Amino acid sequence: MQHEQIAPSDLSAPSDLSAPATGQTAHQAAAQPEPVTLPLTRAAGCPFDPPAELAELREQQPLRPMRYPDGHVGWLATGHAVTRAIAADPRFSSRYELLRLPLPGGPPGPLPPAQIGDLTGIDAPEHTRYRRLLAGKFTVRRMRLLTERVEQITADHLDAMERQGPVVDLVQAFAHPVPALMICELLGVPQSDRAGFQEHAAVLSSPDAGLEAQMAALTALTECVGELVPAKRAHPTDDLLSDLTTSELTDEELAGIGGFLLAAGLDTTANMLGLGTFALLSHPEQAAALRADPGLADQAVEELLRYLSIAHTGVRAALEDVELDGQLIKAGDTVTVSVSAANRDPLKFPDPDTLDLQRKATGHLAFGHGAHQCLGQQLARVEMRVAFPALFRRFPTLRLAVPPEDVPLRDAMNIHGVYQLPVTWDKE
Repeated sequence: MQHEQIAPSDLSAPSDLSAPATGQTAHQAAAQPEPVTLPLTRAAGCPFDPPAELAELREQQPLRPMRYPDGHVGWLATGHAVTRAIAADPRFSSRYELLRLPLPGGPPGPLPPAQIGDLTGIDAPEHTRYRRLLAGKFTVRRMRLLTERVEQITADHLDAMERQGPVVDLVQAFAHPVPALMICELLGVPQSDRAGFQEHAAVLSSPDAGLEAQMAALTALTECVGELVPAKRAHPTDDLLSDLTTSELTDEELAGIGGFLLAAGLDTTANMLGLGTFALLSHPEQAAALRADPGLADQAVEELLRYLSIAHTGVRAALEDVELDGQLIKAGDTVTVSVSAANRDPLKFPDPDTLDLQRKATGHLAFGHGAHQCLGQQLARVEMRVAFPALFRRFPTLRLAVPPEDVPLRDAMNIHGVYQLPVTWDKE
């Protein structure tokens, strides 16, 4: 799911970061390093690691000037504490129209405002109103009640894989359809409409689709949900969309929120399952540990979330001058937060570049932090806690069917993952 909050825990509070780290005031910190551009290229043979330059930048200065593709000079946050502080601070906005894109290839000029129901691109009070209506629908208890259904859907797709293969593309056979079915069932999308929904979602995650096509796909998803709303109002069923029709939300808001939830739920968990399986196959001792101890599933999922950080980059805009980590961020400056670098910060996670399922990865930022923390994170956790152990129990000899370097990666996407993952196993 997309980032959409965490209670303050063991990290430095924002107030701790307001004091200049170097002993200088922000205004005295005039000798700034030259602005950097956002490192995007992962090293060959390291599909799970963020670009190596991010670690160098984090070690030098975890919050530093960055030049954006449109020439704007803003900031890049790479440390865990400063990234967490920015995400929790309401002086930083998520409104699209205030942001500069850190990735090349975006449209010239300002971004359009978020569509109705898109929680990622709005601030309080509008965002708070939506969150209050939705948060109770995605609680830990409610999502755990779905476990039995997730287990059934997972088993059905593993059965189908067994009949079809070996060899199969794990993305198409397992990683994509399991979360897709769950979010469609949760929202109450009829069986007859699900293929259409998934087609639009595929455009959203396609490397060949430009921003215009992706916006059109999001609009199409929203329109499809919009057509469901009157039916849910007239004949409510046992699903989230029907439940929300009893709230104060208008039809237009319901359509927008439904489209947003579908788009988010169809892509992110799928990429965690695909890339997570690739990572476990590349670390067979970790896969063996998970297979041997199903009780390891909860912390294994948290470690995979930290290690992979598939939603690797976030953006905020300062609404006022903010002193943070010894720097003065001026009103209007865009700040890019590198979640993948933050989750590899050795000041937070010892030996951070090692995948260790025995690690307690508490405090990772894979689901974001603050008001925009991922709304559907508990659903994603349930899906992964069921899917990973079930996959490796069913196919104990599961392995890649191609050399690792031939697995196509989603390098250019804002959600990291794999386009395909050909796998094979020994038949009994």
